[in-house]
Amino acid sequence: MAGPIIQIFGKKKDSETRKAERWFKERGLKVQSVELSEKGLSPGELKSVAARVGGVEALIDRDSKRYVDKGLKYSAPTGPRIEALLIEDPLLLKTPIVRRGADATLGFAPDIWETWK
Repeated sequence: MAGPIIQIFGKKKDSETRKAERWFKERGLKVQSVELSEKGLSPGELKSVAARVGGVEALIDRDSKRYVDKGLKYSAPTGPRIEALLIEDPLLLKTPIVRRGADATLGFAPDIWETWK
């Protein structure tokens, strides 16, 4: 019986995203990859994922070059401002974001994915 589809939101050039895709494929699980440079998360998806991974603060990649280049390191956005930024520029998201139904993880999390089978 097939469970909910697994979605991986990430970037083609991101090694953690590729590692996550490989982990699921090696286990014969069907994956839908979503390239963040082409399509971000909808406001509803963002809220849903944020609720599962420790809030919207956890989703923004403060170590990324993009974060620094946009001058965000010094303005240090919080709460609603982060939400708006992540909808406007999904490449600021930490990756990979892996979703299965209502479940979601951030980063490479095989220990959690193992429980999804």
